[in-house]
Amino acid sequence: MDLRAFQKLEEYLLKVPAVIGPIGSGSEETGWWVKFAIDIEHSLSWHVVQELGHVLNYLSLDERLPTVFKSVSPPPYMNGGPSEYLSWVIECSDLEFRPGTVAEWLEGRLPRPVDDLKEWVVDNDG
Repeated sequence: MDLRAFQKLEEYLLKVPAVIGPIGSGSEETGWWVKFAIDIEHSLSWHVVQELGHVLNYLSLDERLPTVFKSVSPPPYMNGGPSEYLSWVIECSDLEFRPGTVAEWLEGRLPRPVDDLKEWVVDNDG
């Protein structure tokens, strides 16, 4: 897959509060992935994790997207804490489900505009 195929998704993710670049991306015969960091000190970091997890992992129980959003880390005992070494990855097991399509799904379901911090505030935050 051409790296230009990732441009729309990468540009969108960089607008999401707390997402930190650079964003890595790649593809194999079995699918593609994007990897990035989230500033865990940002006031909306866990909202971002929750929203991405909902859309990419469990948007619909009947028709799931071919994507997985998860955390990844090298061994903490060899490196350091989560603020420096915890990363997040979106993996897709279907090469026909393009990164730009994932960006469109996120655009349609995350707060809008995605970079407006006021849109991320939920009244029942606990």
